[in-house]
Amino acid sequence: MMSDLLKYEQEYWEQSYQNIAGVDEVGRGCLFGDVVAAAVILPRGLVLEDVDDSKKLSAKKRDYLYDVIMEQALSVGVGYVDAPTIDRINIKQAARLAMKQAVGQLTIKPDLLLIDAEKIDSQIPQLAIIKGDATSQSIAAASIIAKVTRDRLCQGEWDVKYPEYGIAVHKGYATKLHREQILALGPTPMHRRSFLRNLLIEEQTLF
Repeated sequence: MMSDLLKYEQEYWEQSYQNIAGVDEVGRGCLFGDVVAAAVILPRGLVLEDVDDSKKLSAKKRDYLYDVIMEQALSVGVGYVDAPTIDRINIKQAARLAMKQAVGQLTIKPDLLLIDAEKIDSQIPQLAIIKGDATSQSIAAASIIAKVTRDRLCQGEWDVKYPEYGIAVHKGYATKLHREQILALGPTPMHRRSFLRNLLIEEQTLF
């Protein structure tokens, strides 16, 4: 039985598109670190049990599915755009750039891109799907790869680099702990300055 999450893929497979890439990003709303995107091409007709929007899955389930996707996918690409670039070009453009980079990292050229609610600068035909990570298996797979990749950076390299900020815990989002540490210690070079202006103004009005 064909999964409901393959309705978009099935439609285009029937139109002779072969290699369909799902594309998604994670970290758009963070105060710290890169925005990370992934592009995933899965074999035609493959149904991956439990693959869903990464936000709906536990960390343990995401880790498990990450390995399944990496094993089953025809190709996976990942893109990263850092905080200084986000500040320079804005987060929307940075997310699009990370997605474009992820597509560029694929070892198989896709015939079609299914993208979660975005358009990117590419000659490849593309379809922006609202809530795509909940309605397309390819996009859901990309959301899992992007989320796990970014979380592992937060829990490893980035937390080791800046241990006082609790990056491993909050993953760079604007939690109370994170905001307090930014105010106490100041922002790191990996903090998005354009995201901090309002935070710092708001916090100052409390004192």
